[in-house]
Amino acid sequence: MTETTTRPAPKAAVILTPRAEERIAELMSKAPEDAIGVKLSTPRRGCSGLAYSVDYVSEEAKFDEKIETPGGVFYIDGASVLYLVGSTMDWVEDDFSAGFVFENPNAKGACGCGESFMV
Repeated sequence: MTETTTRPAPKAAVILTPRAEERIAELMSKAPEDAIGVKLSTPRRGCSGLAYSVDYVSEEAKFDEKIETPGGVFYIDGASVLYLVGSTMDWVEDDFSAGFVFENPNAKGACGCGESFMV
């Protein structure tokens, strides 16, 4: 008789701070009717090669990672997961700007304007 081993569930590739989760909830409360969640991807853009992009998504893609949050579903683009493993996503607001901020241990550098990063 073989013994079954139970492994803990894998951690999400990206950790969302409570402020990021609140912002996702706010976005979903104003989302287009066909939106099923918010998706993070890393398109090629900027001086350093990759950028962070957060958009509404209307359908699930086969290899996307799906994270259930209290305010809605958060997806990570399957092709971007390798660039994001171990990252933290936060929402930061001050008097002059507001936006998602990423702490990414995989980033080896970033452009001066902070729009893109390289791995």
